[in-house]
Amino acid sequence: MSSEADSSLVRHQGGCHCGAVRFEVLAPSVLEVMDCNCSVCTKKQSRHVIVPEARFKLLKGEDSLTVYTFGFGVAKHTFCKICGVQSFYSPRSNPDGRAVAINCIDSDTIEGINIHMFDGQNWEEAMMKEDISHMSKM
Repeated sequence: MSSEADSSLVRHQGGCHCGAVRFEVLAPSVLEVMDCNCSVCTKKQSRHVIVPEARFKLLKGEDSLTVYTFGFGVAKHTFCKICGVQSFYSPRSNPDGRAVAINCIDSDTIEGINIHMFDGQNWEEAMMKEDISHMSKM
């Protein structure tokens, strides 16, 4: 995790349902959340905040994770192989970052959320209209 923590960032912790996977992430207390309508996000009801890889740290459970990929194979959908919960993953839009499921963050550090709709069903067009690749940059 980055040692150059921006003073506007807070340390959020979270994990999967069974507790085998735990993580921490540096992000604002008011989260900018992506609500994607692609096929997999719709099925999982995934709403997530994208952060740079350097601001994400897996605290425990690497041996409890498994990965699902489909389509182009760029997105790495990691989930707990014990309880099945996806706490975070590496998104196609930001393969250099992590998308952290807001419902898996312990809520005591979240002061608010701003939800942004992302048209993942029309991914290429959506990326041209609203390039979200900057969200995984420091």
